[in-house]
Amino acid sequence: MILVTGGTGFIGSHLLDRLADAGEPVRALVRPQTARAQSAQPQTARPQTLRGKTALPHGVEAVSGDLATGEGLTDAARGADTIIHIAGVLKALTPEDYYRGNTRATENLARVAAECGTRFVHVSSLAVCGPSPADGSVNEDSETRPMTHYGKSKLEAERILRSLLPQAVIVRPPVVYGPRDTGVFPFLKSIARGVELQIAGGERWFSAIYVRDLVDGILAASTSPRAPGRTYFLSHAQPVNWSHLGDATARLVGRKRLVLRVPVSAAYGIGYLAELWSALTRKPGMVSREKIDEATCARWVCDSRRAATELGFEAKTSLDAGLAETLAWYKEAGWVKY
Repeated sequence: MILVTGGTGFIGSHLLDRLADAGEPVRALVRPQTARAQSAQPQTARPQTLRGKTALPHGVEAVSGDLATGEGLTDAARGADTIIHIAGVLKALTPEDYYRGNTRATENLARVAAECGTRFVHVSSLAVCGPSPADGSVNEDSETRPMTHYGKSKLEAERILRSLLPQAVIVRPPVVYGPRDTGVFPFLKSIARGVELQIAGGERWFSAIYVRDLVDGILAASTSPRAPGRTYFLSHAQPVNWSHLGDATARLVGRKRLVLRVPVSAAYGIGYLAELWSALTRKPGMVSREKIDEATCARWVCDSRRAATELGFEAKTSLDAGLAETLAWYKEAGWVKY
């Protein structure tokens, strides 16, 4: 039995699809209110939209629990051989929200796993390392220098996890894209409309991975005999830059685009205004001054060779192939028109 957290989110929903299709016994940890909503929905072979999340696929058992308080986690983990922890906070109104949703949640779940002797796979982030050096990349032994509260909260979660569960497996994806993603989506949607916004100051490079490749890597980490106690970057071996992404997207949607380069000072102004709007509406947004800090870095590139050597993992989906599937899904779902 596999227990998955974050199963109604972007990455987690694809993992549950894969496990359900394979007939694996699997549970999805959901919040109590989500569990009630899920039980009122018919289970389907493919997840459907449910209040910004996705409904669980057929055959997946929903179990109620609260990662932030620890309530219900012992019952949820009972009988599970493996826990795959994907749930986390990507955007927040306050710094404390990141540490509550990333650090404390991981600690609570790790304590339960330690009591049960359950194998634990934790999905962290490249953000724990910070940007890579000029013309280089970071690997699993690089010094960790997170720039943001998100990265710092994920790093603290890793440290606590290692102290409680030395044999836990940690995987660190970079930018993840694919069907159902809402993070890269605004950039792709803008290009589909004929406009691309870039922050001025030169080309910026980053590692990325298609979501279904990431699922392959997570599953490899959950079963490989070499993985316990190890940390892995899961990424496509070839980094890309924003112009590559823009060119590929424009070609796939058949649009010429106007590239608008926003001065760095103006980008920070936009980040500040976005923070004010989030505070006013009490809804966290993806744009903030911390996110602008990250976006102005020249390189966010990681080395995935350890995963290739020890897990036999390779992200096989090219940028063009992954974007084609992603854009086709957006179009079918009515998110973009082209």
